[in-house]
Amino acid sequence: MPPATLTPPPAASTAPRPLTMRWTVEQFHHMGSLGWFAGRRPFLLDGVIWEQGPMNPPHASAVYLLGEAIRVIFGAGWVVRPQLPMTVDEDNDPSPDLLVVRGSPRDFSIVHPVTANLIIEVADTSLQIDLTEKAERYATAGVTDYWVLDVVNRELYVLRDPAPLPAGLGATAYRDQKKYAPTDRVSPLAAPQASVLVSDLLP
Repeated sequence: MPPATLTPPPAASTAPRPLTMRWTVEQFHHMGSLGWFAGRRPFLLDGVIWEQGPMNPPHASAVYLLGEAIRVIFGAGWVVRPQLPMTVDEDNDPSPDLLVVRGSPRDFSIVHPVTANLIIEVADTSLQIDLTEKAERYATAGVTDYWVLDVVNRELYVLRDPAPLPAGLGATAYRDQKKYAPTDRVSPLAAPQASVLVSDLLP
């Protein structure tokens, strides 16, 4: 019997590759209205739908504590939106854990906010993406004050001063990045007269 002939695999340029479907914010919201995401927690980054795992008790408690504290700090004339859509552009709806923007709730009865005065994400399993991909989207949207509450390591990251990245990258990042311990106090840029103890935000 002659030896078997092995056919080499196709060249990299012709090898089959999985295709990633890109979605717009409009399509993403329409899918949600049809019930595609019932019981799930998706968000959209650069046209790709990401799914977060079920919200565990520390994450849920932190979102509640943040909402209580931030409402006291900002008061009337500000809208505090927990885990609601935000339309950064046609390809991005990061759905932040907490968004603060000047105005009234009815200002967003037709369109979602496109920027914010303060955004806070709670990180238990999402710290890396919150400090990278999401930070880049928020900076590009002109969000001047972005906080990430790390409930695992009990720290608060505060990112400020968004600035364009080097030419050609087409993105923006935060130049001022600080990390705070539970015993530290932090003031939002939009409410500098008030401050909050980091430990009061942690579950």
